[in-house]
Order: sequence, then C-alpha cells, then structure tokens
Amino acid sequence: MNTALTTGPVSSWWIERKLRSQAATLDRLRIDRQLEEALVHGPDALHLAEAFGMADKTAIRYADSARALLEQAAEQPPQ
Repeated sequence: MNTALTTGPVSSWWIERKLRSQAATLDRLRIDRQLEEALVHGPDALHLAEAFGMADKTAIRYADSARALLEQAAEQPPQ
C-alpha cells in the first residue's frame, strides 16, 4: 500500500507519469482550467491575469475566447 509521506504538492514527474497514457497533458489541463475560470467568473481579463499570474495579452486572449463561447451558447436554442 502506498501512502503520502508529506502534505506538499506532488512533483510534475509524478503527474506526467500518471497522464502518460491519457490524451491530457499538463499544458492542456492548465489551458482548460484557465478557460473554465474565465467562463465561470465572466470574461474578465484582469481577474484572469491576477488569478493565474499571466501576461496581459494572454489574459485578454482567454477573456475573448470565453466571451465568444458564452455568446455562442446564448445563441443556441434550448434543447
């Protein structure tokens, strides 16, 4: 039986080993998390830049993508 020896974060090696057979990568998970944040809290570039420490231009790009997804969802008729 394996147990944790500490309460610190796991290493990137451990995560990559667990994800090796998956279609997901650390970059894809990070991008998905940032876009999800933009969708949940609204397409606010300032919030994204502060929450993730990303550059202004990157935050604006994510906010624009979230805004487009939200507008596209609003245009779809309910099913």
